[in-house]
Amino acid sequence: MTPAATAIATPPPPAAAPGAAIEWRFAVEDMSCASCVARVEKAALKVPGVTQASVNLANETLSLSAAPGFVPAALMAAVQTAGYGIHALDAPAPPPPRFGDGARLALAAALSAPLALPMLGLLFGQHWMLNGWLQGLLATPVQFVLGARFYRAGFSAARAGSGNMDLLVAIGTSAAYGLSAFELLNAAAGAMPALYFEGSAVVITLVLLGKWLEARARRQTTSAIRALNALRPETARVLRDAQEVAVPLAEVRVGDVVVVRPGERLAVDGVVILGASHLDESLITGESLPVAREVGQRVTGGAVNAEGLLHVRTTAVGAESVLARIVRLVETAQGRKAPIQRLVDQVSAVFVPVVLLIALATLLGWGLGAGDWRTAVLNAVAVLVIACPCALGLATPAALMAGTGVAAQRGILITDPQALEVAHALRVVAFDKTGTLTEGRPRLVAAEGVDAASSAQRHTLLQAAAALQAGSEHPLARAVLEAAKAAGITAAVAGGLHAVAGRGMTGEVGGKVLRLGSARWMAESAVDLGPLQARASALESAGHTVSYVAVMSPAPYALGLLAFGDTLKPGALAAVQRIQRLGVRAVLISGDNQGSARAVAAQLGISEVRAEVLPEDKARIVAELKGDGRVAMVGDGINDAPALAAADVGIAIVHADGSGTDLAMQAAGITLMRSDPGLVADAIDISRRTTTKIRQNLFWAFAFNAIGIPLAAFGELNPVLAGAAMALSSVSVVSNALLLRRWRGMAAR
Repeated sequence: MTPAATAIATPPPPAAAPGAAIEWRFAVEDMSCASCVARVEKAALKVPGVTQASVNLANETLSLSAAPGFVPAALMAAVQTAGYGIHALDAPAPPPPRFGDGARLALAAALSAPLALPMLGLLFGQHWMLNGWLQGLLATPVQFVLGARFYRAGFSAARAGSGNMDLLVAIGTSAAYGLSAFELLNAAAGAMPALYFEGSAVVITLVLLGKWLEARARRQTTSAIRALNALRPETARVLRDAQEVAVPLAEVRVGDVVVVRPGERLAVDGVVILGASHLDESLITGESLPVAREVGQRVTGGAVNAEGLLHVRTTAVGAESVLARIVRLVETAQGRKAPIQRLVDQVSAVFVPVVLLIALATLLGWGLGAGDWRTAVLNAVAVLVIACPCALGLATPAALMAGTGVAAQRGILITDPQALEVAHALRVVAFDKTGTLTEGRPRLVAAEGVDAASSAQRHTLLQAAAALQAGSEHPLARAVLEAAKAAGITAAVAGGLHAVAGRGMTGEVGGKVLRLGSARWMAESAVDLGPLQARASALESAGHTVSYVAVMSPAPYALGLLAFGDTLKPGALAAVQRIQRLGVRAVLISGDNQGSARAVAAQLGISEVRAEVLPEDKARIVAELKGDGRVAMVGDGINDAPALAAADVGIAIVHADGSGTDLAMQAAGITLMRSDPGLVADAIDISRRTTTKIRQNLFWAFAFNAIGIPLAAFGELNPVLAGAAMALSSVSVVSNALLLRRWRGMAAR
């Protein structure tokens, strides 16, 4: 189908904030090499409203940012004028041609085999050469029917003042075919002229074979996305008037109660309101073991219910579900370009014109220098055929897609290709403490008044603390309220409650202004902590976090202290050790006191600690650490957002209850979909492996042309071998990238 004949069906605009740039994605057809990528991007950037355009050859997509008022029909028309088919990703693809790639390849092979077999027979002393006119009869449909795609795409490229692989193949094979036709028509009666029909036909067949193998391999790079998309059930069982009704997923609304039976896959995100079970979330979080879920806990669509009947109240459906956002973010990341791709783009912009000049020089050199124009044509054809820039165009995106795909299956969501490329060079990993290396579920281990032996002071202290913390969702607040409830203490009513970031809470209880917070805040508030200092030091040395409660009027004085204990995550020590084995330095950054932070660091083998750090100071410390090399910041994506953004690579951890998910996905280049610090080392490892594959692919792509073009120019490579080598280069680049799919993480080694 001719691209210009494709009907333009304009997609609806994606949702975006008023005035903000809108992200669009389109599927582009008929691209063949890195030069095609440059042409499509150039055409897109000329369309009014388009501010950025990026083409991924491996998954054949165009991603762009456009200002409000952008007309997608204009973009689609521009791309079609450039010679390529295009449609919106959410629109139905154009109908496939009557003969698919596999059928065309099979027919080309059937027609080319009789031309190529005589060459094989010569090795055994057999002369199976066909009559010249029969050779032409077999080669003609291969050249002009099965090879028509090369003429169409090559002509479009030439008309646009650029070149691509198709143009090289069209010129090269046409030269071989034309020379053969000339020799046949001018041959003396009964003579057998030197013909090269097998060269033109076999080259086209080999190119078609290479594109077919390449397409099959490229589909494997998107297997992770297809696996995630397959997690979406088409229907859900919803309670309507106390009856279970199976409805299409598109009809489920937020607030609906969905019934999930054992063995079924959850269709929506929600909260369990009835029942308990274990869920298999492996394809979403990478967690291999089923996780327990009960009433009040969040569940994610796509997970498989193991043994219990669950009633789930829907909190998100469709595009707003966690699964949909994961798929969208991974697809967006795979459509973007890694920084190293800029080098490829610069080379591709001049590659085809340079190759045409080399082919012309080869033709003239052999023709004028040696006087052998037949050899000159064949050598020039070999130059044109072997110089296909397919491998260059596929080297980076194929590895990027394979790496991000396998990482997503392990629970590592890489949303920024630059983060993937930078992470391989990390020298420092800075960890937040609470919720990252520790469980983030502290408990109150001590509540003591100035007189530690006084139970009355302890009661007053807990009552005041509970009043200040009532209604707060902070982990320390929950620990205070649980302890007060266990002691049978009813919290008093507090007025004028106010949270001071990085310091604590203040409010009025019983006519007195109280403050609950850190030692720093108490010092700033002129509260004398001397009577509590010895006990506080002992608790901090034991690894506990200490807060204080003080009365501020009429004169400030301390009521007592509260000590909180948190436990290390089971895999925290192993996670730090893995990072250190990678040659990366671990640093602990915490708003906690020095004693507690250093006690945790000592258990983990971390020698560098920055304690008593306010949230706004974490970004400054990250900037200081950059003096030692690339820095990653690992946090829970909530109060660590400035530090995550300041780091070379922000790595956010999503908690089991889903908290931090939205901010984590926005603030960090890498999001860990389960609360396991061991995934940090895995993220660095997959980054290194992916970057290695990109460099290997680019090296071989450049080396292939650097070696192959001179060999062809000096007559050491005939067109058939050049075609086979060209096809092999593209397939080998994608196959090398696919080796990343065997990655299983550091824990598996």
